Amino acid sequence: MNVTKPIVYELTEYAATILPSDAIPIELGTLLWQTYGENGTLRKSVVKIDFPSPITGGQWRLTSQGWVGYIPLSDVLGFRLQPKVGLANIFGMLEYAYNLKSFHFLDGLSHFDTLEELYSFLADILSRRILDRARKGLYRTYVPRSDQMTVVRGRMDTRHLVQKPWEVNIKCHYKDHTSDIEDNQILLWTLHQMIACGGCNPQALTNARRAYRALQGTVSLEHVAPQAWMKRIYNRLNDDYQALHALCRFFLEQSGPNQTEGNRKMLPFLVNMARLYELFVAEWLKAHRVSHLWIHNLDVKSQHQVEINQEGSLSFNIDLVLFDRTTGQPRYVLDTKYKIPTAPSTEDVAQIIAYATATGCSEAVLIYPEILQMPLDARVQNIHICTLTFAVDGDLSQAGEQFLESLLACQPIARTA
Repeated sequence: MNVTKPIVYELTEYAATILPSDAIPIELGTLLWQTYGENGTLRKSVVKIDFPSPITGGQWRLTSQGWVGYIPLSDVLGFRLQPKVGLANIFGMLEYAYNLKSFHFLDGLSHFDTLEELYSFLADILSRRILDRARKGLYRTYVPRSDQMTVVRGRMDTRHLVQKPWEVNIKCHYKDHTSDIEDNQILLWTLHQMIACGGCNPQALTNARRAYRALQGTVSLEHVAPQAWMKRIYNRLNDDYQALHALCRFFLEQSGPNQTEGNRKMLPFLVNMARLYELFVAEWLKAHRVSHLWIHNLDVKSQHQVEINQEGSLSFNIDLVLFDRTTGQPRYVLDTKYKIPTAPSTEDVAQIIAYATATGCSEAVLIYPEILQMPLDARVQNIHICTLTFAVDGDLSQAGEQFLESLLACQPIARTA
């Protein structure tokens, strides 16, 4: 049986792509708009969609809004969202952002031509690692249970026995040594999402299904949020799960909304470049804090929360804060902006001033991926505001060094010829 390959249109970040009116059936264009448009299921605009009209010359006009990846809209039509920067740098950013450096197989990822190839490669690695762990035995721990039993197990519930002496079965409280725990539920839910995604090649899909079957039956399929990896405790029995969960987080964060066609659910593979840039800058600073920040008696904290009112109903989540290691006082507040304006917007400046005021900090920094034509270096009362660049279109290590040098001097990076 011949399987027709879907037609795939390529969109590049923030660049309008013009397609003939008959390139996209109106029902699929409507599905794209309903799911990935400005008011779509994702609640963030992945693609700006202009339907054929006199304004567009009777053609489709599609513009990727800072997302990269692949959208399998149907069996016959898909969209590849290409990044502005090279794929090798995307891979480098992902390594830092998701702490994937513990996977030593990531060397040489730059030979991939598309993000779908990377997705399939990582999916295949994760599936085989899970299969290997399942063969060795899944991590198990004791979980408190309560049940009505014919024989005593653990501790009898004497209060229940007194209240209902006529019941034949005895209510007992005991601890069950089980593998049906969140550590393994994270793995199973990730495999479930990978199988539903349209981005896996046949080999990766086969191994994902094998790994899924190895866990199915002993582990419950429970919806798991990407944040489930946070603040987890690992020990000598589940230490290898730390790397697996880091990779699971990558897959769960990149799964967008699904659209259903017939009985098939298809999940896209989407990377929010603004979120990736924020994570990358934060993790790069953390990875180099000892060699760079500690020399200046500074340390870094990401997603620093500042309460605005006593009830805690209003708060700021600041991308990055540099603290004085001795006093614990904030020295710099930093906010990443994955966009290339001519100059910082009034809203961005107001936001970073608010962050600096809330933390009592005198240095406020806006970070952009490219040098602005009109960088800012100014003071608002006692707050020094400047724009800096952590470039992602060249050597990431060199760009990081230049960024830190400018940050500690809090002077804009000079424009290069």
